Amino acid sequence: MSTVITILDLFVQDAKGNDVDLSIYKGKVLLIVNVASQCGLTNSNYTELTKLYEKYKDQGLEILAFPCNQFGSQEPGTNEQIQEFACTRFKAEYPIFDKVEVNGANAAPIYKYMKSVKGGLFGDSIKWNFSKFLVDKEGNVVDRYAPTTSPLSIEKDIKKLLGL
Repeated sequence: MSTVITILDLFVQDAKGNDVDLSIYKGKVLLIVNVASQCGLTNSNYTELTKLYEKYKDQGLEILAFPCNQFGSQEPGTNEQIQEFACTRFKAEYPIFDKVEVNGANAAPIYKYMKSVKGGLFGDSIKWNFSKFLVDKEGNVVDRYAPTTSPLSIEKDIKKLLGL
């Protein structure tokens, strides 16, 4: 297996289990978030992610949401239920991928990679739902934000990477 150079070298699975080559996002700024439907942070994060997406999708922002049930079992549903929830309640138009683990031996490769590049304040592990990684147009992980960091507060960093 070749060494991962950037996010764009990876594959992930969509909610239907199909492989997605992340190189399709070359030239886009990515905000990658582990999401959950039953978290105290769910309403504010999904609402603000939708606002950011509507505002910047035409300028090159893509949000990649990865459901994860590792924190307080707050994402117990199936991929279909998760999609239905996000799309119906929060009008999410950005891709929501297959449910993944973000910590531990079975962590998804994309999360292993992002954590290796941007370890958190307290080591590598993701601490809770709605941890956020910001990726530039070349696929480099440039920043990591805590679950409690509101998506709208990242707007200035997104605009900078978009060149706005």
